[in-house]
Parts: sequence; structure tokens; C-alpha cells
Amino acid sequence: MHISNRVSMLAIGLMLGLATQAQAEEAPAPPVQAQDQPTDIIVTGAARAERRFDVSYAINSLGQNDIAKIAPKNFADLLGTVPGIHVEATGGEVQNITRVRGIPTDRGYLIFQQDGLPLYHEIDGVFFNSGEGMNRYDLMSERVEIVRGGPAPIYASSAAAIANTITVTGKAQSAGKAQVTLGDTGLYRLDAMQSGPLGDRTYYAIGGFLRQHDGYRDSGFPSDRGGQIRANIKHDLDNGYIKASVMYVNDHNVFYLPIPVADPRNPAVSLDPYINYFNGTMNSPSLRNVVIKYRDGAGVTQSLTRDLANGRHMRFFNAGLDYQGDFGGWLISAKFGATQGKSSFDAFYSTTNPADATTFANSYLTAAQTAFGAVTRMGYAIAGSNGQSVYNPAAASGLVMSGQYRAVESKFYSVQGDLSVTRKFDTPLGSHDLRAGLYSSFYGNTNFTVYQDMLIEVAGKPRTLDLVAYSSSGAVLGYVTQNGVLRYGTTLANAKADARMIALYANDTWDITDGLRVDAGIRREWYGYTGFATNTTAADLGDPTTLADNAVRALNATTVNQRLNPSATNWTVGVNYDFTRHLGAYARVSNLEVPPQANVVASINPTIVQTKARQYELGIKASFGQNYLYVTGFYTKFDPFNASFVAYNPTTGRNDQSVPFIGEAVAKGIEMDGRVVPVSWFALNGSMTIADPQYRNLANSSGADPSAVNGKQIIREPKFFGNIRPTVNLKLGKGDLELYGRYEWVGRRYVDLFNLTALPAYETLGAGATLNWGPWRVQVVGDNLTNAKGLTEGNPRTDQLAGQGASDAIYGRPLFGRNVRLIVGLSW
Repeated sequence: MHISNRVSMLAIGLMLGLATQAQAEEAPAPPVQAQDQPTDIIVTGAARAERRFDVSYAINSLGQNDIAKIAPKNFADLLGTVPGIHVEATGGEVQNITRVRGIPTDRGYLIFQQDGLPLYHEIDGVFFNSGEGMNRYDLMSERVEIVRGGPAPIYASSAAAIANTITVTGKAQSAGKAQVTLGDTGLYRLDAMQSGPLGDRTYYAIGGFLRQHDGYRDSGFPSDRGGQIRANIKHDLDNGYIKASVMYVNDHNVFYLPIPVADPRNPAVSLDPYINYFNGTMNSPSLRNVVIKYRDGAGVTQSLTRDLANGRHMRFFNAGLDYQGDFGGWLISAKFGATQGKSSFDAFYSTTNPADATTFANSYLTAAQTAFGAVTRMGYAIAGSNGQSVYNPAAASGLVMSGQYRAVESKFYSVQGDLSVTRKFDTPLGSHDLRAGLYSSFYGNTNFTVYQDMLIEVAGKPRTLDLVAYSSSGAVLGYVTQNGVLRYGTTLANAKADARMIALYANDTWDITDGLRVDAGIRREWYGYTGFATNTTAADLGDPTTLADNAVRALNATTVNQRLNPSATNWTVGVNYDFTRHLGAYARVSNLEVPPQANVVASINPTIVQTKARQYELGIKASFGQNYLYVTGFYTKFDPFNASFVAYNPTTGRNDQSVPFIGEAVAKGIEMDGRVVPVSWFALNGSMTIADPQYRNLANSSGADPSAVNGKQIIREPKFFGNIRPTVNLKLGKGDLELYGRYEWVGRRYVDLFNLTALPAYETLGAGATLNWGPWRVQVVGDNLTNAKGLTEGNPRTDQLAGQGASDAIYGRPLFGRNVRLIVGLSW
């Protein structure tokens, strides 16, 4: 289906529904019914709770019923239903990619909060992010509010968008839920929540989940295992409330990395017979006992044994305190949160394209002859077999490939607090709702990182290989590899960063007339970073039987101590005019400054740039009963913009050297979010984004020609994406049956700055059914029902400059294949 047809279908459907409601509005207005009461209440980005229609910025609120119908595989999958947010939800349950309105970063400057505070101040820690990496949805999540643009830079640091999870709190009536989720991918999950009164004006809520999951891809071991628990106690005061909360997460999540899908020698040849497109992965039981070597600062060789099945092991505890009081119209709000945790990370990363096995082996012949003498030929064997279990690539794909095992350990902490005062007052020129606040955070982390390159076959759950040097008689003379290790210790880091920051902010909402509103805000931030990074050098560990240890990174007992004191000023001004209580428009301009993150002081020779962005928005909004349509045009210019990245060196295996690209970027487009309910038993929801994200004037220190990048589509950003979600509701005696679908599309993207290699457009179809019968709820939901093929990400370790040597990507992270989940729940 062409883009124009999709746009027409969605727009015509939404407009017909709104027109029907508008005709009804022309008649004399009857008394206000319950459904016309403000029900879509939001708190994120506003001085106090307001209706979604009344605010002058783009925001969505997804409640438990909305999320239950979507039944997302992960948090990114949920965010992908919102306009303006393009996601790559193919990495597993956590740490996926979210890009907001064409913003050219993997996080899109989307800041996650829980009840108005982040769990970790910065967007990223050491191989974890404070968004999907720390936030998990369960029955303790009452709703998720997503702000795009607007006042986001005022209410969070480095924010072009905010995703704020509002947690369940207890009420006077006891209530609880429990549900079991079973999936055909080996998914077993239990969710539970209980809330109610503890005493006079004191309430509690507690809940969480436990989950084990074999995974959407066959790694040969479970992909996800663990869970979380959250609890709070709230006490109502005469003029407000005080709430204490705690949260604990202990979760293992395997990371899915890109796989080769076509033969680089002939991209028309699929590699699906060897590594399945829908469930294949380079994760393997062969990587469950990997020995990693490096040299410490004392010159002693160290060995670590790592297990890929540990995945991303996140453990942290968070405690919070929330107070709100009204003192004669002065609304005082105080929030405090403290997080301490540890992240262990084991993953197997894609590096270079698969190589012709004969060509790859012969490329090491000269080095092997120099090291081992009379070598006449090179050959492959299963790793650890002393060259005796011969592996013949010609009997399979004829290819071999390397990948990089990454092991990371990090301890982190983050303490943050927000104190604000809000006051509403009248003047001869209208009323003002003024909020002024102070936010501060102290945070930091340690970083111990070591990578090494492995040699593997081209297959799902691949075996590791040794490249063996043979004499003319067939005797083993030596090894390029050692037990599958191609290069030990290619990247090594030992570092620490500590940070402090303080921010002053204010926002005024000025209601000039009943329909005209102006709001403006400003936020000033000051940071202080201190940190160190240990220098490294190359060392030969001295094993004469292998080349794998000839150039291992070694700590050299000297450190680089660094300090940095950046600051940032963010501001926003918006104007809103409501023509009626159902139709309005708004315009807004915002300034966002993103200081370098704290980990620049824990890096050797980082590229340090403060990104600045000017955002413009123009929106129209219509809301008639259950029908609504929100359309927002946006234009964002980044100047300067830091497009630098860390590139993999295929000769040395190093992956710690930045390639600086500094310049400008522009993202402009339109996003639509709508709902039509033409009859009581049918509803159509949809969202759509049309954008034109472009690079401008990028250059690097090597003098790359910026004209070659000017106007090119930003890496991995589509120009068109969206979804349509129809729902049919049927009464069945004492129960009701809900049938729904989800059609999604994503346009063409590119893996590289020069748009040499494309990620083709794709479309997917999902469907589900929910039966509610008294307190019971039974749901069946399926994703990618047609097994549609689609690639995300590409292979960013190596393809961001030169592409992949083909017009369409031959290496990437494919969509998950068809999968089905059964959810059985009970409420009381």
C-alpha cells in the first residue's frame, strides 16, 4: 500500500468520525453527561493536573486498559504506538532504541521518570540506560504519560521528551489483580498487585512480576529471567499527602545483536538455511564459558571466565519520598529518590561482515609462517579440539565470521530531589499559575570493560572455531586463535565518574481569556564532573603457540584525571487558543541544550560537544466525546550536533576510539494521533508520523567533505511510520468480548551517513481477543502474524561510514517472527 493511500485512509476515517460529532455539537447542548467529564487527566509537563485537551503540547496517556490491549513485548514496543516515536524493539526485553521526531540519537533525548523523578539522572550509564534499561511495566504501573517536545526541557534535564510512569497507590477500597502470561516462545510470567487501606487515611500498594523466557531467538539458554517488586505507603494529610515508596529489580536479559542475512559475496543469496531470519542468533551455548585475558597495571596476566547466559544483569534498589501540601493556595511539592545498583553485562556483538573462509584463512598465512615456521596451509577446526575435529566451511555456507564478546561491570548510584512551589493568582489581565522549583542530583558509576574477538561459523547458535596452521604432513604447528579466541583483550577500560548538578526552573501558565493561554518556562543547570580513566597499551602475553595474545590491551598503571563543569539553559514559550471546548490550536518554541554526559571524564580522548537544539511546534486539536484528533507539525534544528561514534577496527579489534563528526541536523515533519468511535461497538485508533530528518554540514578532523552528507537521511530514521488499531466490542451475556488488530508500517531507512545501504520498508500485522467475564480476563494476542520480514539497526560497529557493500542491508537485527501469548487474569 502506498504512503498516500495510508494517509488518506487514516485521515478520512478520523475526519468522518469528528464531523459526525461536530454535527451533534451544533444542536443545543444537553446537560453535561458523565462521559463529557474530564477523564483524560495528565500531570507530566504541567504545574498541576489538567485535561490533555487543555495543554499546549503533544502528550499521550496510556492507562492499564490501553496497555493491556497492546500487550507490548517490551517498553519500546509500547512507546512505538505513540506518534513521533520510532522504535527498534528487536534487541530483547530491555535496552532497545527509541528515536523521537527524527532526533538523531539512539535514545532521542527521551527521559524516563517514575512519579516525576528519574531512577538515574542521566540518559545512559555504563552499558545501561535509565529508560528501558531500568523501567519495566507491570500491574503497579497505573499509566504512562509521554510528552514530546513542549515543556519537556523545563521538567527534566536533557529532555526533548519525557515518559513518566505513574505508579498505583492505594485507596479506601481494597483491590487486587493477578495474571499469568504464557507464550509460544517459552514465556512464563506472573504479575500481581494488591492495594487498599492500612488505617485511617493511610493506604498501601504492592506488586511486581516474576518471569522466565526462553526468548524470541534461540540462544540455547533462557533469554530473560528475574523480576521486580514495587511498594508504597501513602498517608493523606488535611492539606495534602506524604508517600514513601521502594523498588527492587533483579533481572537477567540477553541482548540480541544483528545477524548476517545474505552472503556478502552475492547478496542475492540468503543465509537463512544457516541462521534463521526469525529466530536465529549468534548467541550460543559455546559462549557460556569464555576465558577473557588482559594484563593489569602490575604487569600480571589476568583471566576472567564469563557466561553469555548472564546477559544484562541489572540489580538495583530505589527508595523515594513524595510530599505535597496546600498552604492557603501555595502548593508545596517535594520529591526525593535514591538509587543504588550494579550492572553486569555479557553480550556477543556483531563486527565485520562474514568472510569467504578460504580468503580469511589465507590472510593469516604469512603471519603464521613467521610465527610457526614451515606452514603450508591453513585450516579450520572446532575450537578446543587441538586441531583434530576438522571444520569444513565449504560443506556449509563457505563463510566464517568474527564477533566480539563484551564483558562489563559497573556499580552506580543516583540521588535526586525536586522542591517546587506553585501559586495561582488573578490579575486584571487574567490569571497566572506560576511554578518555581529547585532540582538537584548526585550520581556516578564505575566502569570495568574488556572485549575480545571470537571466530565462529555462520550458523544459529554457532560453534567457535580455531584457525590452525598445518605443515605439509598435516601436523599442527600453531594456531591463529586459541579456543575460538581470535584476539584477546582488544579493548580494556578501568574508569570512574562522579557528578553533581543543580537546576533552577520556573514556568508560568497565563490564562488571558477563557480560550487564550500563554505559558513560558526556563531552566538553568550547572554540572560538575570528576573522574579518571586508566591508560592502556598493547602487550604480548608471550604464548608461542598462538597469535591470539600478540597484542592484548594492558593497563599501564597511569591514569588520566579529568574535570568538567558544563552548564545549560533551556526555555520554552507556548501559545494556546481554544475556539470552543472541543477545538483548539497551539504554537510553541523551545530551546534545548544537552551537556556532555558525565562519562566523558571517564574516557580517554572523548569527543566533547554540547548539543543545542531549537524546537518549533504548531498543533491543532479536536476532541468530541470519545473521538479526538491531535495533529502537530514540528521543526527541530541541532547546531551544533555531535554525530561522533566509536568505530570497530577490524585489524586490531579495538572498539574504544571515537570518530568525530560535528555539524548540524534538521528534523521536520507532522505527527497525527486520533481515535474515532462511529458506533458504540467499534473504535479506530491510529498514529502516523511523516518526517524529513537530514544531516547538514557534518565534518570530521580528517577533513571529510561535508557536501557528501548534506541533505542525507539521518541514520536509521524513517520518513514515514505509524500504526492503525481497530477494535470491535461485543456483548456476550454477562461478559464482553473485545477483538482488535494492529497494523504497523515503517519506511525505508539507511545504515550509514552517506545513505549507501538501505534498511527496506516493512509492514506487520498483529491481532488479539480479550474476554472479560466477571472478575476474570482471558486474552490471546499475536504479533507479526504473517511473518513479515524487516531489518532494524544494520551493523553499526562497522557500517556507519561505508555502508555494507550492498544497496540493501545484508546484516541487521530482524523483526521477531510470529509469536502468540495467552494472558489469564483475575481482579478482586
